[in-house]
Amino acid sequence: MTAAPAAELPFFVYGTLLPGQRNHDLFLLGRTAREEPALLPGALLYEGPGYPYAVEGHGTVHGVLVVPSPGAYGELLGMLDRLERYAGPGHPRNLYERVARDVRTEAATTSAWVYFAAAAVTRSLRTGGTRIPGGNWLTPRAPPAPRTP
Repeated sequence: MTAAPAAELPFFVYGTLLPGQRNHDLFLLGRTAREEPALLPGALLYEGPGYPYAVEGHGTVHGVLVVPSPGAYGELLGMLDRLERYAGPGHPRNLYERVARDVRTEAATTSAWVYFAAAAVTRSLRTGGTRIPGGNWLTPRAPPAPRTP
């Protein structure tokens, strides 16, 4: 069950915004009050061109729940929407859709913003994408096999 969105939800991140990944320090460093491991049930993770996509499905995605620092929410929301190429609900140019979903931490279940692949991207991933086994972007993966001519 998904909780109704609150005015200022935390964010669930699962790819390049994770601690130690290339966008964490650029976007989150100094703007968060708390970051803790979390799970997103009801989702699958797919490879993207250097970053992952979450899509609805029968699985679990591993990530981090990010709680913005007091006063940083608006700035962080705008920055993440731009990074994820989210222009608004259902916008045709969206790369991702920002939706409220329940995520689980060790202590509780809470509603958070999650950037899911937009509809057109999801269709493409489901027909020809590469799933990330176990739903964890940080799990080492073998490089793709070379294509033969």
